[in-house]
Amino acid sequence: MKKLRIVLQSKLFFSFFIFLTIVYSLLYIFVVNHQSVYTKNTKHIEGIITSFNINGDSLSLELKAKEKIVANYRIKSEIERKNLSSIKLGDTMYLDGEMVKPNKNTIPNTFNYRKYLYHEHIYYTFKIDNYRLEKNNHNKIKNYIINRIGELKTKDYVSTFILGDKKYLDKEIYSNYQSNGVSHLFAISGMHISLLASVIILILKKFKYNYIIVIIVLWLYAFLTNFSSSVLRATSFITIIYLNRKYQLSYSTIKCLIISICLIILNEPFIIFKLGFQYSSIVTLGLIMCSKKITGNYFVKLLKVSCYAILFSLPISIYNYYEINLFSIISNLIFVPLITFIYYPLAILTFIFPIFDNVYFLLIKVLESINNYVASIDMFKLIFAKISFTQIILYYILFILWLNYSKKCKYLLFILIVVIYYKPNFNSNYYVYYLDVGQGDCSLLVSPHQKQALLIDTGGVLSSKKEKWQIKNTTNYMVNNLVLFFKSLGLKKLDYMIISHGDYDHMGEAINLVNNFKVEKVIFNCGPYNDLENELIKVLYKKKIDYYSCISELNIDKNKLYFLQTKDYDNENDNSNVIYTELNGYKFMFMGDASVITEKEIIDKYNLPDIDVLKVGHHGSKTSSGEEFIEEINPRYSIISVGKNNRYGHPNKEVLDNLNNSKIYRTDEDGSIMFKIKNNKLKIETCSP
Repeated sequence: MKKLRIVLQSKLFFSFFIFLTIVYSLLYIFVVNHQSVYTKNTKHIEGIITSFNINGDSLSLELKAKEKIVANYRIKSEIERKNLSSIKLGDTMYLDGEMVKPNKNTIPNTFNYRKYLYHEHIYYTFKIDNYRLEKNNHNKIKNYIINRIGELKTKDYVSTFILGDKKYLDKEIYSNYQSNGVSHLFAISGMHISLLASVIILILKKFKYNYIIVIIVLWLYAFLTNFSSSVLRATSFITIIYLNRKYQLSYSTIKCLIISICLIILNEPFIIFKLGFQYSSIVTLGLIMCSKKITGNYFVKLLKVSCYAILFSLPISIYNYYEINLFSIISNLIFVPLITFIYYPLAILTFIFPIFDNVYFLLIKVLESINNYVASIDMFKLIFAKISFTQIILYYILFILWLNYSKKCKYLLFILIVVIYYKPNFNSNYYVYYLDVGQGDCSLLVSPHQKQALLIDTGGVLSSKKEKWQIKNTTNYMVNNLVLFFKSLGLKKLDYMIISHGDYDHMGEAINLVNNFKVEKVIFNCGPYNDLENELIKVLYKKKIDYYSCISELNIDKNKLYFLQTKDYDNENDNSNVIYTELNGYKFMFMGDASVITEKEIIDKYNLPDIDVLKVGHHGSKTSSGEEFIEEINPRYSIISVGKNNRYGHPNKEVLDNLNNSKIYRTDEDGSIMFKIKNNKLKIETCSP
């Protein structure tokens, strides 16, 4: 035992252990070819339910079968939904259906669902046609806890704080917590685990084996939370701390943390891609390193903790969300004491004694009011373009040097942050993006040095009317992806949002976009406003955003956008704004939903040159892109914005034949398409599904 202790305490062993972790992880992640045991032709699977969620008319399951797999089912009736509510963890499901390859992101710099599932060792999703449920008696304790929580009015917060499960939490409210920089308080983290451990130790302080009981309880708790990354990190850390004391290994606190992190990574290298693990590990490491600097009374310490936590997690936040909120330093002073001493303990108390449910419900409404108010303060939010891995490494090198060796490094660190923030302003290229928004249109033009950014249409999926039981508690993924993409470019605002016309698939997300991203001015087409446009105008009026209609031209940097369609037709499609512009000698044209009638009017009225890039009219419908018009403008590239397997049959074969002399890009096949004009050359990139 003594020899083993000497080996474990040696610097050589510690260095080798870290080296082994790094090498093994790199081989596991980048060399080993992880593949599914299933094939795309698999039609039947059976497995044990490890998690499930019923949201409106959708059932999603995670099964432990031959491998982990996600299955989805569209519920057909309210009666079936009630029957499915009897599902328990540990039940066995027999499923018939088809394997589906998960989608990648088709808008750059947004969430990649396929990659996320791959890191969870899930290679297919399963579309359920038929199912058979077999009841089992597994996971009795966890099912009891879930059922007990589900009966509470405050189940959204009790489930979040006790199980780390946010499925009941309103997506908009949680988005505001994220915006305020306090969403970490709603993930079971080291703070919650430490608080729980402290309470148990206090209760059992006179008991000889209190630490052993604490560790057992914490690992049981980790099991209840499905070994979430932050809980796993915190529980492992506390366990290593205990073993360090018991066997007198004389490890420093930082060494104990690094060992716990390495053990977790060796067990599952893909965990390094989980945001919860990244935040939990780097912030805990940072706070330990800065522990001697965190002095003063409770609120002074809390302020310092908040500052250091933000500085240590800054690259992670920028890399994933492209935004930081400096006001979160103050937000944490408000929310940390509230969550730590009131809302988290009350969640446990309400679970044990449901009589507190109504009181807790009222207190939650107070918390949400504070949250919404703080979220409305946006003057302290800074948007950063996507950063590279090299910049992240450089940031941490300078930050650690500043903390431990040279105070002068703080100036270099500040310069690095400023350079990263203003980097998009040094970009001298033109960019035109045709974004994949399904069966709709959305194009973004960005001028050199980001002097101006214009959005032409917003997309919008018109959902069918649903009964109450079918409505999902969900967030608006399309707008979230658009906003996330804008931020990833470093855009702080849209100078213009141009609405080609008032159809939902072209402006359905306009209100949501105006509510979630800064828009300076809005331009409508000619003709009377329809109901959808009037709804947008009401929002513009409240937000004091100027709007115009039926204009003939618009300046963009040193160029102009020409609006070729200024007549008033009796339908929205022909009233579409048809836009022509020339950027560094390259000619672009955007047709909206203009039909062959409008096309003929335009070629009769204007002497158009050959077009380099044509945004094809009406998603490739046979009512647009007439042979005479296409021959006249002779496009070099044709972009068709169209939804995959859409019910309209777009694009039409005749239209594709008309465009045959051009290179055709389709958003359903190619995802979003980017045209970059650099050194007077046109570069094209796609974000394929």
